[in-house]
Amino acid sequence: MIVGSAGLMAIELGCRGAAVGLSLLIAGVLLRDRGDMAARLSAALVVAVAASAVSEAPGFPRPWPYWGLILLALSSSGAVLFWLWARATFDDDFVLRPWHGALLVAVVSVQLFDAWPTRGALRGDLDRTLSVVYLGLAIAAAGQTLATWRADLVAGRRRLRVVVLLGAVAYSAAAFFHKLWPASVAGSSVWSIVNAFGLLVLLSLSAWSLFQAARMQQASILLPAAGRIPGDLGSARPEGEDKPSAIDRELLRRLQRLMSVERAYRREGLTIGSLSAELGVQEYRLRQLINEGLGHRNFNAFLNRYRIDEAKAALADPKQRLVPVLTIAMDAGFQSVGPFNRAFKAATDVTPTEFRRLALARHASQPGEPDDDTGIGQPD
Repeated sequence: MIVGSAGLMAIELGCRGAAVGLSLLIAGVLLRDRGDMAARLSAALVVAVAASAVSEAPGFPRPWPYWGLILLALSSSGAVLFWLWARATFDDDFVLRPWHGALLVAVVSVQLFDAWPTRGALRGDLDRTLSVVYLGLAIAAAGQTLATWRADLVAGRRRLRVVVLLGAVAYSAAAFFHKLWPASVAGSSVWSIVNAFGLLVLLSLSAWSLFQAARMQQASILLPAAGRIPGDLGSARPEGEDKPSAIDRELLRRLQRLMSVERAYRREGLTIGSLSAELGVQEYRLRQLINEGLGHRNFNAFLNRYRIDEAKAALADPKQRLVPVLTIAMDAGFQSVGPFNRAFKAATDVTPTEFRRLALARHASQPGEPDDDTGIGQPD
């Protein structure tokens, strides 16, 4: 059975309508149930997808009417929002900066200038440049996924990297290459249908992940907020279930001894693979233990907790007042002073130098305390 042009258009419009409905539903649920930065970026992204689904539908007026420029502005923001979403979701240390907003405004402004109805013969000459920018942002999002994948301890977020993000990057790449070469009318129609179907598939997968996670009363595995720490496994398991706890208490004790007593965090190039090999367990079990047993979402954050504690003890020790901050940082396991300063300030809200000044001032105001009380974690 051969479907005519009217039938193909009906299929495409149906896919686009379903994509718009799913987008608005996902955005509403995210804004209702969560207030973190990743959720807000996610909601903005799916609204941009909805605008794109409407503006690229067959029969939408061209050149752009003035009212249609609103939809164009929303849809053209999607590439930047997708990149920011990947950063906020997969990078636990990500902070939204003013220049991120400036980039968003710049991309939208260029797209609106390119499509402004009164530009006449100059219309469309920036399309390829914008396509390159959009592809570059998609590649940057993929790079963020790969750069932090190894240290990620959250199982749902690791699955999301492969299933949703790489699928969206593939979709962006296909859209880019489609714009590089002129296509026949028939070829454009086929691409338009594929485009609509691809959007619907990605949104359906995202909606299923979101609502499945909500049903299990857990943090969303679709768009997990970078700063949220899940509860212990017992709180996520239904009452009365006979499954044994996934947290091996003996393994947890061995891990804590390895970190607190043997100070494995000081080792250069320590990875979760080498740590799991030393403990004699599979890597996935160690990931689960650190995430669900100790509440860490990222392996580097897990290591830095011990490093920062040791550095704090050394900085507060009057006997080490003349030891350079860099020496203390490297003794604790940091490879340079830059990452140490950032991690220390994120954990304490002050710089290492300021922390030392305040700690030594407190010590000086309490002359009755012995000077050799240096606490745990002092470098050997």
